[in-house]
Order: sequence, then C-alpha cells, then structure tokens
Amino acid sequence: MAEDAVNVNGGSTTPGASASFSDLNLEGKTAVRKFSSRFGMRRMDSMEIEASRVKAMEGNGHGNQNLPWSLTLTLAYQTIGVIYGDLGTSPLYVFASTFPNKPPTEKDVLGSLCLIIYTFTLIPLLKYVFIVLRANDHGNGGTFALYSLISRFAKFSVSPNQIPEDQEVSAYKLKMPNSKMKRSQKMKEAFQKHLWLRNVIVTVAILGTCMVIGDGVLTPSISVLSAIQGIKVNKPELSQNVVVIVTIIILFILFNLQRFGTDKVGYMFSPVVLIWFISIALIGIYNIVTKDPSVFRAFSPYYIYDYLARNKKQGWISLGGIVLCVTGTEAMFADLGHFSVKAVQIAFTTLVYPCLLTAYIGQAAYLLKHPEDVSQTFYNSIPNKVYWPMFVVATGAAVIASQAMISATFAIVAQAMTLGCFPRVKVVHTSKRLAGQIYIPELNWLMMVLCIAIAAGFQNTTQIGNAYGVAVVSVFFVTTNFVTLIAVMIWQVPLWIALPIYFTIGSVELTYFSSILYKVPKGGWVPLLFVTIFFSVMYTWHYGRQKIYEYEVQNKVSLDWVLGLGANLGITRVPGIGLVYSELAQGVPTIFSHLISNLPAMHEILVFVCIKNLPVPNVLDEERFLIRRIGPKQFRMFRCAVRYGYRDLDARDTTVHEEFEKQLTESLANFLRTESETVQEGSVGSDLSELQKEIAVEVENVNGKRVPSPMVMEAAKRLSQGSPYDSEDSLSETGIKPMDLRSPQNAESTVDEELLLLDASNHAGVVYLLGHTEVRSRKDASQFRKFFIDHYYHALKRNCRTSSVSLHVPHERLLQVGMIHYI
Repeated sequence: MAEDAVNVNGGSTTPGASASFSDLNLEGKTAVRKFSSRFGMRRMDSMEIEASRVKAMEGNGHGNQNLPWSLTLTLAYQTIGVIYGDLGTSPLYVFASTFPNKPPTEKDVLGSLCLIIYTFTLIPLLKYVFIVLRANDHGNGGTFALYSLISRFAKFSVSPNQIPEDQEVSAYKLKMPNSKMKRSQKMKEAFQKHLWLRNVIVTVAILGTCMVIGDGVLTPSISVLSAIQGIKVNKPELSQNVVVIVTIIILFILFNLQRFGTDKVGYMFSPVVLIWFISIALIGIYNIVTKDPSVFRAFSPYYIYDYLARNKKQGWISLGGIVLCVTGTEAMFADLGHFSVKAVQIAFTTLVYPCLLTAYIGQAAYLLKHPEDVSQTFYNSIPNKVYWPMFVVATGAAVIASQAMISATFAIVAQAMTLGCFPRVKVVHTSKRLAGQIYIPELNWLMMVLCIAIAAGFQNTTQIGNAYGVAVVSVFFVTTNFVTLIAVMIWQVPLWIALPIYFTIGSVELTYFSSILYKVPKGGWVPLLFVTIFFSVMYTWHYGRQKIYEYEVQNKVSLDWVLGLGANLGITRVPGIGLVYSELAQGVPTIFSHLISNLPAMHEILVFVCIKNLPVPNVLDEERFLIRRIGPKQFRMFRCAVRYGYRDLDARDTTVHEEFEKQLTESLANFLRTESETVQEGSVGSDLSELQKEIAVEVENVNGKRVPSPMVMEAAKRLSQGSPYDSEDSLSETGIKPMDLRSPQNAESTVDEELLLLDASNHAGVVYLLGHTEVRSRKDASQFRKFFIDHYYHALKRNCRTSSVSLHVPHERLLQVGMIHYI
C-alpha cells in the first residue's frame, strides 16, 4: 500500500523510487485562517515569512548581495574582531619561528620576506577571498558546507533516511551553468555507483573538521603566550613561569566570555583589533623609513630561489615557521555563516591585507639592521616610547585572535552534529538578529582545558608553532581539494583552468606540509593526537547511527501485519494525539509493534514523526512539514517528516514543545482538507477504497489564482488497469495528465468529522513516545566492532544529550519504550 503524502506547507515533490507522494503548494489562505482559528493556532505574519526567506537565502549569489550596505559595513567591522584576530597576530611569532636557532643573514631576511609576501598573497587573498568564499553554501562556509554542495549535486547524503522528495526543497537546488557537461554527469554517476568514493568524501570531511577543532585549540595557546612573553623584552628578569601563569589566567577569562556570543564579543573586540592593525602598519612604515627602505627588493621572486638554494635542508625546515603567517585564514571561510561574503572580502582587501604586508616588510627592514633581535622581532622593532601601549594592544589582539578559531570551531561542529557526524551537544544561539552566531558550552569548556594544558605543558611558542602548522596546512589542503572538485563538477570550470590552479596551490601547500611533518617529534604530534581522538569520536558516532538505521529498516513492521489488526489496531483507542518518534522516513517502525504488544491502549490519532537533517543550510518554514497518511482513514495514522537544515538548529532549540505541537496540528488539519480537495477534484472514483488512492497534485499560483498544471496521476492509471498495490514501497511510474483544479463547493462530512476529532484529540493532549534503545553488537561480530559498539559508541551515547532533551520533549508527557538493537 502506498502512503498518500502532501507537503502541507508548500514546495514541490517528485515521485521517487520508494513511494508516491501528493505534493502541493498550499495557497488556500482562507482554509488556513479557518483551521488556525478552529485550533487556536498562531499564524505566521508576512514579516515572519519574509524573515525566514531572507535567512534561508543568505549567501553569495542569493540574499547576500541584497543586504543593505549599512548592514554589510557593520558586518565587515565585526569581522575584524571575530575573524581576523588570529591572522592579524601572526607577526608576533613568524620570524622567531622561522629562525629559532641563529640570527639570519641579509639574504635570509629577504628570502623569508619574499616567501611571506607571496604565500600571504596566494593563500588568503587569491585562494580564499577570490575562490573559496564563492564556494559557500547559501552563505555558509566550512568543511561540511563544501561537503553539502558535493553531496547535493551527486545526490547522496551522510544522513541515511533521505527520500527523493527531499531534493525538491528550495535550498537543495544548486545554481548550475546553462550547459550540462558530460564530465559533470560522469562524476556524478561515479559517486552514485561507488560506495567507496562516497566514504572517501565523508572521511575527508570529518578529517577537515577535526583539524579545525585542533586549530581552534592551538590558536589561543600560541597567540596569548606569544603576546605575554613579549614583556620579557622590557623585563628580562621576569620568570617564564610567571608568563605561563598570566597566559592561563587570560585563557580562562577568554573562554568564560564566549557565553555572551559572537555578536557582542565582535562589537567588544573589534575596536582593539582595528587599533592593532593600524598600529602595526604605522610601526612597519616607521621601520621601513628609518631602518632600510631597500627592503622592497624582496618583492622579486628571485629571493625565494636564492633562499632555498643556499640553505637547502635548513631552508626547507624553516618553511614550517614561514607558513605561520597565514594561520587563521581558514576562519574567513569557517566563520562565514556569522557574517556575509561581501563583509569578509571588504575587511580583508581594504584593511587586513595592506596592514599585515606593511608590518612584515617593516619587521624585515628592522632585521636587516638588527638580525640578533630575531627571537622577539615584533617587540624589539617597536619604538621605546610606544612599547607599553603596544604591549597592551598586542595582548588584547592576541586574546581576540583566539576568538576567531573558537567561533569557527563552534560553527563547524554544529554543522557536523546536524548531519549526524558529532554527538548531540547543547547549541545556544546568541543573536536574535543574525542566524549562525552560536555558543556550545560543552565544547567551550573542553577547549579551555586543552588550551591551558598546552600552554602549561610546552611553555614556549616554538613547540606550539610546530604543532600549529600541522593543523593549519591540513585544513588548507582539504579545502583545496573540495573546492577544486566543486569547481570541476558543479561550476563546470574547464580543466585547463581548474587543474593549473589546483596544482599550483596544492603543490605549495604540500611543500609546507612536508616541512611541518619534519617537526612532528618536536610538538607536531599534538594536533595529530587531537585528530585521532576527535576522528574516532565522529566516525564512531556516524557509524553507530548508520547501523541503527539499517537495523530499523530491516526490522520495520509489515503493513500487512498492521492492516490485519483491524480499524482499532487491535487495541483500545483513547483520546489524544500520540507522536511516535522514529528515524524511518518510510515504513512502520518496530517500536510500534513493541508498543501495542505491551500497552492495552493507544491514542485516537497516531503520528509517526521523523526528524530529518538535510544537507542544506536552511529549510523554509513552509517546506518544513511533509505529511503522509498510513493505511485507511479509520486507522487515523499519519507520518510527519520534519525537515531541518544544518543551520536550522535555532528552529529546533528555540521552539518550545507547545509551538511545535501547534505547527504539527495545523499541518495535519491542512493535510486533511487538502486531501479531500484532491480526491474530489481528481475524480479518481468514489467507489474505490482509500487503500487504492494514490494521487500527486501540484497547485501553481499565477497572479494570485489557482490554475491547473500537469499532474502525476499514475495511481489513477494503474487503478484503471486493475493493478493492485502490494506494498507501501511500490515504485511509481510517470504518467502525465492535465487536471482541472476547481475550488471545492462543500467539504465531505468525513473530513469535518476528522477535523473535529483532531480538535478534540489536540485538546485531550499530546503524548511523545520515544524508544529508549540499547545498542549491542551481534554475537558473531568481530572484536573490533564489539569494542566500538558495546563500549565506545555506548559511552558516547550515554554522555551526550538524550533525544528527549535535544527535542525539548516535556518530561511529564514523555513515554519511553525500552528496546535492544543488535547490529
């Protein structure tokens, strides 16, 4: 038996391989008002609808370009404090990390400066500002945003419970070139055909996320410690232990400030970072003029060749220090969801890039005259009269630098969690005006402990810098590969353009990475340890969720068994609405059979609720609910797919259960009325039972009027041929037939009865039925699987947020059913 489905809030669906759905764009505003008043429900006003559309369509090429310039400039100002703090404080330690053992010669200074100039131009400016930022997913950046674009184009997802109708969500559609190249289609087919290719993409996405987390842990340690230990230039008698203690205190305060949110922290920190950029640029100009104006010779690429040719192995090893000039660049992309593409581009090109280049050139000019001061280049190059003011500003800027990667870590972990690749944690949205500005308490405190441990353990920036470079360059290379794949497959950039760019940027990044790996024994092992731990957590969580879903699919209840129970399902029906939560997008979950086997009664109306996380940033409110009927009308059983994007955490976390119940009940009411209209206007045949009706309807709105359009009427076609439905997963074929959709004259009495029953059940109360599932490995499973399922996954599940808490289910109306899944 096929389920009748309707997207009660709009959108369009396409018959998929698993079931036929009735899909309609609900334009019946009169009916909505009628049902809203009947059920006492809140209706969205025009401002709320417009706000949801703006939020969902934010991003490059969508709503981003239409943002007012006043808001764009405000966001650009905020980016200075939130995004560019890490990148801006690199001058504190770059030259000291490049030459840790001995003072550089004149040619070494010019060669290292030349490398800094072209690395800083190639990676942050050319790669990120002009290429990577264009690969945003409706204004969202980060590794999982890139993965989302690839998975939507190739039509696969890390979440297993996807159905073809999900691809019709507005945000799912990609802006494609007019021509479809054979190369893109072949790549798409390869992803769909080969499981190992999809696994590689998921694995790389998880690895990239782990590297960003490692970057977020190391950034506060090296930034704050490098700023504080600068005091020893003026107070050489000060002990290093005192420096470390002050660093730990500052880190503790910094992480405690995160609860106030990115929005407030950005306004609070941005003035300090703005002063920092202007100050280092002015000091750079001062050193260029007073020390050695001939430093501009370093713009000649010849000095790169000369530097590496003369120093050979030592020159290659020193690349691990030079690459630190671009640390924090990934924050431009990972933190994009907090701001906008234009805001990030404006801030970088007009302020960050010229100020940082001037600062590095000025430091090189100072080293040409005083190479012995390389260990504290920045503080030694400051004029004595402004030393203490700059020390205060540098300390503030270093603290703010940590904010960039902390915010980026919050954003990318939230994306990973919504796509089922990270255990459930609490996400707090800190801004009512701007979506995407979040705070994750558990992750915040974990990062604080790790940062303090690193600062206390290493006690100097040299070893932390060795660890820092591994995380930074690894994220760079993951981003380069994903963006190149998007450019070739989705943007359809010709290979003769894409491949030279890829090999140029990729070869530079791999060269730096090879140098950093040499320093693994000297501190570079720290991010590798972080990656191993976080990767095992994320992959185990993803693996466990997939296996649980596969178990539920294999053990779902046969619809024939349900039909055999009769109209009352073999139990007493009591007033109220029962919401049975399940991961299944289709079919009756095994929890249902377990419930009616152990309970003597069930509610008058049963709704199987499936929370679906789509690989899209946002789902419009009018496309969120997809309602289907299960079985004949007298069963009063429905399925409701509630769809969210990876940036829709605010919709879940800020919606209390009363609001969710209202929206769900309104959606059911709309579904019942729309179903009746569809049956009347379709004229499939009044003598056919509900079990034999499967109708897809699309209503278009043209100048405010409902007009007919071609519909899929395969159900009517097959019924006329006498073809029975043998299962709920029957495949639907395409049959196009125009259909006249006239306004209904009178609703059937059965519809009014159902609406009255829905009203009475809603007033009787809503009960949430969730499975309290224990996951265990099968007896014949390998020892490796037994460890990960019985111990590791079980520990993660026990220590993360429960389903009832993450869904905001009221405790007094929660009914949990214990079950054991053997996977």
